[in-house]
Amino acid sequence: MKNKIKVSLILILIGISCSSLNAQKRFEDRADEDTANWRYEIECVGTGKQGTTLIKVWSYSKKPQVAAEQAKKNAIHGIIFKGVPQGERGCVAQPALARNANIEQEKADYFNAFFNNGGKFQKFVSLTTNGAIAAGDRIKISRKEYKIGVIVSVNKKLLRDELEAAGIIRGLSSGF
Repeated sequence: MKNKIKVSLILILIGISCSSLNAQKRFEDRADEDTANWRYEIECVGTGKQGTTLIKVWSYSKKPQVAAEQAKKNAIHGIIFKGVPQGERGCVAQPALARNANIEQEKADYFNAFFNNGGKFQKFVSLTTNGAIAAGDRIKISRKEYKIGVIVSVNKKLLRDELEAAGIIRGLSSGF
């Protein structure tokens, strides 16, 4: 009898663990789906320590916590492919690191792995507010969608070094 109870409890705990893992996987899948079209806006907020840039990323999603998490991917994508427009507080416009407009498609294998959950992109970005979203940075734009603003710090120097080493962009000293 005691063994049956122990086995039942173990099976229940395994079921709860699997359910929790499935929920996390669905969350990540939804986040990737929301980010797949790279629908975001970025603005310069300031400069951080040497080689870093502070930017606010506005991401769109059905769930605010998804948008906040995806802001990290969106920030890196913006730095690489879009550049950062001029902002307030002494921010100057920053061109995209990638000058070739087709590089994302040409190097799709690299960028799919790079932006994958747990991918290399995480080494170059961090949330400055530990994921906390200010009241004015949570905007409900429709019945089912939010626009969420998150300030992130991007280590642009290390990101440039990574992309140069991978042959994605040319180094600053390689000439024009």
